Amino acid sequence: MRVPELPASVRLSLWVTRAWRDGSEVPAAVAHALPDVDHLDDGWQVLTTWGELGEQALLVALPGPGRTAGMPRTSPEGLGAAVEAGECLVVPGIGGVLVPRLAAYGSPGDEGWRVGWQRFDAEPMPRHVVEALEVSPLERTLRSALMDATDSLEAAGGQPFLGSAAAELAEARLETRWGLPDGIPARHARVISLAGTVSRLAETGLTASDGALDAGTSARRGALLTSLLATSEQVLADATNAACAVIAGWRPA
Repeated sequence: MRVPELPASVRLSLWVTRAWRDGSEVPAAVAHALPDVDHLDDGWQVLTTWGELGEQALLVALPGPGRTAGMPRTSPEGLGAAVEAGECLVVPGIGGVLVPRLAAYGSPGDEGWRVGWQRFDAEPMPRHVVEALEVSPLERTLRSALMDATDSLEAAGGQPFLGSAAAELAEARLETRWGLPDGIPARHARVISLAGTVSRLAETGLTASDGALDAGTSARRGALLTSLLATSEQVLADATNAACAVIAGWRPA
């Protein structure tokens, strides 16, 4: 069983925003967003409540150590939980953060996945901040970062950056929609898919043996991949939120 390719919060933000928009059932949207999860704790039910209270778009943030762009102002505990998880859902009107916690359970060879939740109060997020997101510059930023990282990693030495994968991704020849719901403009879906793929490549590069010849080369490669990961995850969050703005009717498709 595979964990979903995109972060849980990315999928949930898109599927739940669509459910709020078209009046479909939130439980069904959650099931579509997390098809590989075997058990969901009850914390997700606040998504139904938020929709009933008039929320129109469920946003996402993908924070990490030293990078909290896109996070609303929340408690230190809320911020810490989101950074530790690497993701969270943001409800902009009422103000709130919902942090999913994905964990494996069961015996080796027969494992399942469980999602628990932590909810924290947060300040509301102005709608115009989301409406201002433009997918075209996000795509340019990601492509530029990918090409620069590929060139720099080759110059730094050590193992090539996952062979030809980076060059292929730079051309965005992607055939999968990664389980995204219908109604997302094609360019938004492409940037979300590309950003998700680049994030996975960067994570793989950081955890795999890099074949570096010395500690200095290894450190340089690690810094380049960490920077690429930060850029790709910020683009992924912003492109997702831009898509949610379209789904919610805040911006034209």
